[in-house]
Amino acid sequence: MFEPMPVANPGTLAGMSAELPRTFKLVTVWLLGGLLVFLGVQWQLRQREQPRFTQAAQHIDIRRGPDGHYHWPGSLNGRAVDFLVDTGATGSALSAALARELGLQVQGHVASHTAGGVIEAEQVRADLLLQGGVRAERLPMVALPGLGEQPLLGMDVLGRLRWSQRDGVLRIEAAAAS
Repeated sequence: MFEPMPVANPGTLAGMSAELPRTFKLVTVWLLGGLLVFLGVQWQLRQREQPRFTQAAQHIDIRRGPDGHYHWPGSLNGRAVDFLVDTGATGSALSAALARELGLQVQGHVASHTAGGVIEAEQVRADLLLQGGVRAERLPMVALPGLGEQPLLGMDVLGRLRWSQRDGVLRIEAAAAS
């Protein structure tokens, strides 16, 4: 026959309404946390999309890359490369493999003092051209056997320029760069 429907216990409904605000607060906190993470990721992506190299009439600006280093686009003997700016390096360097690829003739052998210790390296010469018009012809460079694919731009070139570093931007004065 007809069975009566169970009626909810009034105490249960009151408990549910008391839990609603706490649950609502918890969900709101998680949503706000997720929004902050989303905005942080968006900001980081926007920073990466900004040009790292800009040239104005009076200066050249190079923004620090995501790896924490400054990268200056240019070329060695006509081949496009991305130089790693190294203010701690006395001279500029490239990998021995890149020196062979470019057909650079060995001028002699030198002991090179690196962060990893003293190593035997080859002395070579190359024509260097950096975006913004900085040029060094027949620049003496060290060809290091263990160096990665990015050549190092050392103080032998940077010392000829007037530059400053502030807030993640390396600024080279245009008068010194030409």
